[in-house]
Amino acid sequence: MSFVAVSDLYKSYGPAPILERVSLQVPRGEFVTIVGASGCGKSTFLRMLLGQEQPDRGRIAVEGMPIPGEPGPDRGVVFQKYSVFPHLTVLQNLLLPAEIEKSPWLGRLFGESRKTAKAEAEALMEKIGLSHAAKRYPAQLSGGMQQRLAIAQALLKKPKILLLDEPFGALDPGIRQDMHELIGEIWREHAMTIFMVTHDIQEAFKLGTRLLVFDKVRHDPQHPGAYGATITYDLKLNKPAIASGNGPDESEAMPGDAAKEEAIP
Repeated sequence: MSFVAVSDLYKSYGPAPILERVSLQVPRGEFVTIVGASGCGKSTFLRMLLGQEQPDRGRIAVEGMPIPGEPGPDRGVVFQKYSVFPHLTVLQNLLLPAEIEKSPWLGRLFGESRKTAKAEAEALMEKIGLSHAAKRYPAQLSGGMQQRLAIAQALLKKPKILLLDEPFGALDPGIRQDMHELIGEIWREHAMTIFMVTHDIQEAFKLGTRLLVFDKVRHDPQHPGAYGATITYDLKLNKPAIASGNGPDESEAMPGDAAKEEAIP
């Protein structure tokens, strides 16, 4: 059984199909990079993996169970726009999830609970390279540091799946290189499964163990929006997955090639 299984997914917005006939088998520990033209459904696919949106047809399962109809702690997400709270310091940003989870009415922790949460946040700041900025507010951080904080937030609940939606697109090349190294270290250390949308094909090849290309295989010149995109290429890259769930045969599947063969011209 695959860790993530996507079966015949279809999604539309009103009368306009966005994705159609998307099928995919992903073993545990893969780093899946996703590329394609703007508007071809890459971010929509990521939001469905998150549980933020639901498919019109088809199924997404993790470890054999359907993805819940809302985001959960087993799936962390990082967007291109820094998803941090501007009125909280770095440390407060990292403490807030624990405070809301364990004290939903007060939003505050006290005593041993706060000490434990603070120790976990400090350990994460050390790992992510933000210990020196614990008392700073997001506006006082560089773009790279803000994105480090967003990644730290996503890692707080130790998710099984990390979803990255163009997380480095707004960063300068030098900072982006640092972030590539950081996300690679996190992936190897935590052995998590990562899905990352990017417009940078070099970034996709550099970071991923597997590359998906989303595009339309059916076209109607009289009605350009008549069909949705699917996986047109599913390329196994040179790097091995961190921890395969069910052996090598599972990772050899190329659903994108199958989608091309079954496509109706």
